[in-house]
Amino acid sequence: MIEKLSDMGIKSQYAYTAGFVSIGASLVSWTTSRGKSGDSKAQADRWGIFIGHWAPTFFAIGIALQLTEEN
Repeated sequence: MIEKLSDMGIKSQYAYTAGFVSIGASLVSWTTSRGKSGDSKAQADRWGIFIGHWAPTFFAIGIALQLTEEN
């Protein structure tokens, strides 16, 4: 799968950027959901955690792509 991503032109920097964007999106999602009057604090926390779980995956893909680029 990683070789296929590399062949498609996806670079490790893109995956790292996606990881950092995911962290920012998690924070924005949490604060936006927190500010809505109809949503509870628990719902806001769930949204933030859900999006925050994407970051480690993007970073892992970035590391794998970087190792492929070095070879």
